[in-house]
Amino acid sequence: MNRFDRLTAILIHLQSKKLVLAQEMADRFDISLRTVYRDIRSLEQAGVPVIGEKGLGYSIMEGYRLPPVMFTEEEVIAFLMAEKILENHADLQNSERFKSAMFKVKAVLRNAQKKVLEDLEESITVKHKNSEHNYLVNDTLPQLIKAVGEKKTLHLQYASEEGTTERDIEPIGIFHEHGTWNAIAFCHLQKVYRHFRMERIFSISFTNKPFHKQHPSLSEYLEKKEKEQQHSFPAVIDVKNEMVRYLQEQKFNYGFVSEKQGKTHTRLTFNAPCIEAFSRWYITFADQASIIEPASLKTLLKDRLLEVLEIIS
Repeated sequence: MNRFDRLTAILIHLQSKKLVLAQEMADRFDISLRTVYRDIRSLEQAGVPVIGEKGLGYSIMEGYRLPPVMFTEEEVIAFLMAEKILENHADLQNSERFKSAMFKVKAVLRNAQKKVLEDLEESITVKHKNSEHNYLVNDTLPQLIKAVGEKKTLHLQYASEEGTTERDIEPIGIFHEHGTWNAIAFCHLQKVYRHFRMERIFSISFTNKPFHKQHPSLSEYLEKKEKEQQHSFPAVIDVKNEMVRYLQEQKFNYGFVSEKQGKTHTRLTFNAPCIEAFSRWYITFADQASIIEPASLKTLLKDRLLEVLEIIS
């Protein structure tokens, strides 16, 4: 990226947030802090009202706006792909809002870029991978997002292992994983933080009660959980080389750490969060693999297969 493009990108970055750290810009553009300070001075000399807050970061004076931005062809295609994904994995309201925003983006595109979008429109699709019905996403996701932002308690009817229960929760964030939306929330019923799967929420409503305690951010919570999983169940298996390609996406769901390919087999190392879940997954390709360690996994697998044989015999 040449300096002119970088200065333009830094200006757009400054306008995209209320406050931007110098280190954040250095990391994004792979430049030194000294270069960031020099670029900020260049913007100031060009008349851009950059406000520097000591120890905090930089911001743009309220009301200043960059003239219409020109997008690259790659960025235009990225917008189209994002729109396709949101059609299937967002609630109806946010999907419609993104479509509305896309009309504004298309309005400033050059004719050649508009043609690229039109030509690719029917050539890119995202199939439904999420298991929940659309009405669950449309009814539940917007309320979860609103509750996170307003720090308000929600009341749920939720399908747990014990049956349908009612509880109040304080959601700290949502995330999409393995084809479904999930919420992380403090549960008043169990007095702990829990994952709540979207398709198990039968009804949701606001209580108008504020959060009763200070919560960690979603990133802090997930980082803590990730560290806890580092002390989980270790496993090493050998899988036939021709089978490994079919496990590329699944393996990351079970604590994948590394792999080493041999002549006929590939050795996969895991730090799985749950031995039970790992053993059930392993059964799906057990005829194409062998367990190296631990012995407890072999024992668990034998017991489970015996149970299956007893059921079907």
